[in-house]
Amino acid sequence: MVRRALSLMYSEIRGLHQAAYLLALFALGSQILAIVRDRTLTHTFGAGEELDLYYAAFRIPDLLYVLFVSVLSVYVLLPFVDRARTSGGNAAGARVLGQFFSLFLYVYVVVAGALFLLAPLFIPWLFPGLTEEADTLTLLTRILLVQPFLLGLSTLFGVITQAERRFVLYAISPLLYNLGIIFGVMVLYPYFELSGLVWGVVLGAAGHMLVQWPLVRKSELWFRFIPRIEWPLVREVLFVAVPRALTLSVHQLILIILVGVATTMTAGSVAVFQLAFNLQSVPLAIIGMSYSVAAFPMLAESFAKNDRVTFNAHVVSALRHIIFWSLPIVGLIIVLRAQLVRTLFGSGSFDWSDTRLTAAVLALFVLSLLGQSILLLIVRAFYAASKMFVPLCVAAVGVVVTLGSALWLHSAYATSEGFRTRLETLLRLSDVPGTEVLTLSLAFTLGVWAETIILLILFIRGFEVQLGALWRQTLQAVCAALAGALAAYVTLNFIVDGVNQETFIGIFLQGAVAGTVGLIAVILAYIAVGSRELNELYRSFKTKLFKSDVIAPQVDTIDAL
Repeated sequence: MVRRALSLMYSEIRGLHQAAYLLALFALGSQILAIVRDRTLTHTFGAGEELDLYYAAFRIPDLLYVLFVSVLSVYVLLPFVDRARTSGGNAAGARVLGQFFSLFLYVYVVVAGALFLLAPLFIPWLFPGLTEEADTLTLLTRILLVQPFLLGLSTLFGVITQAERRFVLYAISPLLYNLGIIFGVMVLYPYFELSGLVWGVVLGAAGHMLVQWPLVRKSELWFRFIPRIEWPLVREVLFVAVPRALTLSVHQLILIILVGVATTMTAGSVAVFQLAFNLQSVPLAIIGMSYSVAAFPMLAESFAKNDRVTFNAHVVSALRHIIFWSLPIVGLIIVLRAQLVRTLFGSGSFDWSDTRLTAAVLALFVLSLLGQSILLLIVRAFYAASKMFVPLCVAAVGVVVTLGSALWLHSAYATSEGFRTRLETLLRLSDVPGTEVLTLSLAFTLGVWAETIILLILFIRGFEVQLGALWRQTLQAVCAALAGALAAYVTLNFIVDGVNQETFIGIFLQGAVAGTVGLIAVILAYIAVGSRELNELYRSFKTKLFKSDVIAPQVDTIDAL
């Protein structure tokens, strides 16, 4: 059994849908652990100041992580590594990775060191609502500066695992990351308080890196420190990587600003915002991230061969399945949001008001699920074609829309009782305090859709892709989403309404029964409209997922482990 598990872990996976489903499976496992992580946090703290501090402490390290990992990622380095391998073999590819390993060490020490020293100056300015706890927030931020370094090394390892199509190994890393955080919450916090929580994050980042070590160390692409940097190569890569790093850092800047604004609202607003954001990230990771990660190597390969037909076919195929999954999930989450949040987070200090407010913020976030999933794929299509500046410019537009919407919505909430009442009534929050945080999630969603629509238009024009066939798929998905949402709503209100909602079992059963009925309605709707994607899904799981497209590694590799 152990041997078979190791064989799967180090197996080579080929095929878009097979890789995507495997990545989705492990992404689901990772997200389940992330939910367990968040539940332990909400049980202990509720939506209060402690959790506000914890989540705010991530913002600067996460920005640093994005800036560096964007340069080191597979999407940037893999084409250069493949090119070097083609001309000079694996040793040349390893030298490319070694160059950027060395550059990463040099630059990160300087940048992280400066942030470590200057943290007491910029922390109170960025998070004005937490000035009384600025010292604690500074300490937590300083500890978390170790996290981007470890994840940066793990990202370099990931270039090797993905180059060799070891998607399972690549997907296991986040599982260990979340296990480390859970360990920090359950074991380290009782002894070290909030510092223990963030040391658990560092431990998880170390696990994220080390799980890839056995394969990476034995790979012919294994890299070493190179004292002298080859600047012509570095400049060529940075020309591609910097726009991508800036694009992703723009999104992190949006979160920093929105979280900073949330600190000035009711205590616990940061926690509610972040918990809802994390929860909507579960389907995003399973759907959007899985397909975009699985598709990228194929997109890069087909574009390098100037095979536009295959390139476009991969994009359209991935978009069809993203739409197929996303819209029904949006419908079900909106209907079952309260049951979902209460089941996952509703224990200990996390009361019913926290549940209702988090559920409402989740509903506004999840409206952007399809847009975010499309963005993940289309941005990577641009990256595969080495067109890095287009997503950057569009992301800048998204920033303007998001921040402008946040300013306008927050002003309308503060000055217009009618607007505030309509918003609270729509989301059933008339008697819940702290509803101003809704304006931030709504602004985020508006920004995402503005960015998605603009980038999709530019993609269609720039790559001459025909997406007309997607209208039929979108209509089918809308019908399935409406059928599922209506079935879940009717079940929720007329069949299981008598279930005791004061207990975990009662809430769980209510949501589970309604969700199951809704899911059945989605499947039946897809069957009724003759969904092509449903048939492809069935065939992939039946004949391919763990069979013909998995190439087993050599026996001596497994034995060595």
